[in-house]
Amino acid sequence: MQISWSAYKTSLTYCLIVLLFFLPISISISIKLKDSAEPQPLVIEIPDLPDEIPDFASINDVQVKKQSFFNFIEPFVDQVNIEIIQQRQRVLAIQAKMQQGEELSASDLRYLSTLAELYELDTDDLTDAEFLTVLLRRVDKIPASLALAQAANESAWGTSRFAQQGNNYFGQWCYSDGCGLVPNRRRAGATHEVRSFDSVKDSVLAYIHNLNTFPSYQMLRRIRQQLRVQNKPVDGASLTDGLESYSSRGHDYIDELQNMIYSNNLLSRDNSTL
Repeated sequence: MQISWSAYKTSLTYCLIVLLFFLPISISISIKLKDSAEPQPLVIEIPDLPDEIPDFASINDVQVKKQSFFNFIEPFVDQVNIEIIQQRQRVLAIQAKMQQGEELSASDLRYLSTLAELYELDTDDLTDAEFLTVLLRRVDKIPASLALAQAANESAWGTSRFAQQGNNYFGQWCYSDGCGLVPNRRRAGATHEVRSFDSVKDSVLAYIHNLNTFPSYQMLRRIRQQLRVQNKPVDGASLTDGLESYSSRGHDYIDELQNMIYSNNLLSRDNSTL
C-alpha cells in the first residue's frame, strides 16, 4: 500500500487540479500525435464515461469479471490522459516558440505559472529551458495498461470496501480525520485512512497526479521521458520499474503488475495516439 501524495498537499492544490482538468474540452476526430519541434494542436475524441458502477462481486465468471472491470475503468483513464496531453501539447508549443527565439505572451507565462503550481515545481524563471524539461517530464500520460493493472490489484477487481464505498481504486492514503475509510486491520497507533473520493474520475485523477508529482516516482517519470526521447511508445510494462515505492512488497509488487499486464493483454489498451 502506497503513501499518498495527499498527505503532503494542501486543499488549494486539489482545487487547481479539479479546475484545470474539468475545463471545457472541444471534441473532434482522433489524430496521430507525436512530440515534435512544431507540435500540432491536439484534437481528439473524449470517451464517454460509464453511467453506473457494476457490481463486480456478483460476476462469477473470472474472465467476464476481468474484462468488465477493465472496460469500466479504462474510459476514466483515457479521459484524464487526454486532458493531460492537451496540457503537454500547449507546453510543447511554448517550448518551440522559445527555441525559435520568440517572446512568450502573457497568456503563455500565466499558463506555465498555473502548471508549475499544479505539478508542484518551484521556479524563479518560467522561461528557463531546464524548467520546461522538468515540467514536460511531469506533464505526461500514465498508460492505460499500468493504470488498469494497478486498479485491479489495489481494489481486488473493484470488490474492495474502499472501491465500493469510497471510489478508491488505487489504495491511496490520507492522514486527516474523516478523510476516508479506516482500514479494519490498521495497526495500533496508526492514523492513516484510505482516502474517499466523490467519483471514480477523482480517484483516477488523484492517482495519475500522484505518479506525476510525488518524489518517490521520479524514476517512473524519467523512464517515460526517455521513451519519449527515443520516440518509443510509452507503455505500462516499462513504467512498472519506477514503482518500487508504491507498495511495501517492492519488486514482488512490480513483478505482479507486469504479470497482470502481459497475462491480460493490457498493452493492447494503451492509446497509441497519446
